[in-house]
Amino acid sequence: MPHVSLDTEFLQPPLSKDFLSESDPELLSAMEAVRMKNGAGSDFLGWLDLPKKMTPQIPVINRAAMKIREESDIVLVLGIGGSYLGAKAALSALGPRLPELSTESPRVIFAGQNLSTSWLKDILSGIKDSRVSLIVISKSGTTTETSVSFRIFREFLVKKYGREEAASRIYAITDAARGALKTEADREGYTKFVIPDDVGGRFSVLTPVGLLPMAVAGIDISEVLAGADDYAARAFSHDFRENPAACYALARYKLYKEACCIEILSVFDPALSSFAGWWQQLFGESEGKDGKSLFPASATFTTDLHSLGQWIQDGPRNIFETFLTIENEEDEIYLPEEKGDLDGLNYLAGKPVSYINKMAFKGTRKAHRDGNVPCMTLSMDRLNPESLGELFYFMEAAVAFSGYMLEVNPFNQPGVESYKKEMFRLLGKPGY
Repeated sequence: MPHVSLDTEFLQPPLSKDFLSESDPELLSAMEAVRMKNGAGSDFLGWLDLPKKMTPQIPVINRAAMKIREESDIVLVLGIGGSYLGAKAALSALGPRLPELSTESPRVIFAGQNLSTSWLKDILSGIKDSRVSLIVISKSGTTTETSVSFRIFREFLVKKYGREEAASRIYAITDAARGALKTEADREGYTKFVIPDDVGGRFSVLTPVGLLPMAVAGIDISEVLAGADDYAARAFSHDFRENPAACYALARYKLYKEACCIEILSVFDPALSSFAGWWQQLFGESEGKDGKSLFPASATFTTDLHSLGQWIQDGPRNIFETFLTIENEEDEIYLPEEKGDLDGLNYLAGKPVSYINKMAFKGTRKAHRDGNVPCMTLSMDRLNPESLGELFYFMEAAVAFSGYMLEVNPFNQPGVESYKKEMFRLLGKPGY
């Protein structure tokens, strides 16, 4: 049963009520290019089949995760971009809301995504008295941010445990046949998992890149893959009721043509803030080419209504908003009644906080629509591993369709290499 639905009621104007044509030629052409794997970058369409291809690997991933859990208080996950954002999104959505207050073991710390000295020092200080394991994720093994962190934390492990035991605590997720990390993993005896050649980093959440950290955190990865597989089975349907990802891609493209060049993904639960970060990378890196594309931004409400809310309400009218909401909460907190009613909240006494949050969402959507911001709403029936797996696949399909409608290659990232070349030149790297 589908867990994700799309409401486009608040997109008019600038779009007309009949903009969602299931025979739209640009959408159908884009969907066919993805389905037939004959568009630009089609050698990186391996993510289409991941839900089924990864299922046989579940027992192997779970065994490694169990070993990590038994041996560790802290697990460092080193990666940048798609090598960590998907796992972080899943752990934030399905794990403890406040990791620093969690009694769960092990705690997962994401690193390798920046070059901050204070960040690294704080982690080293915080883990020195704990049992530590490390997951390092890189196809090449030469990504600067991740490689710098790996050198530092590998040295920490060797000093703490000795080379042999340190190697038993390091798990490498890398290329099957080549690269510096693959070579080192073979030499040192690290447990290895493969990033498929035909899957790019930002589409890798349903490979061991995302699945191993999820399993370490106790998330049922079989349910994540089942949710993704459920969407994969209808990703090319021309019926928008079955395939809202196609509808979402078409709406974004039509809005872009109407000069709405910024999309804001707004969530009403901090548990989804990291998912918004994964979405931001997926769409920004996939579409932002050849002087085209929407700019993907995100907001966490109601918090950001007291900051970005003003800009969204009364700022430039070159934006549209996609709300991502959760329909049903698993557990409720009810507002108590209070004598004296000093804060004036007794009119809400006995109501669940989720009801108050839902009315905040509806009020925000109405206010922003009245302020001439086109809005659409993605709803999850509940937040669980299956629905999150479906949402991951939904977004991957949508960005593939959307990229082809924009006539860009959604699977490369030539612009990312520009900063690296300049950084290497300044650092004096040989050959630059």
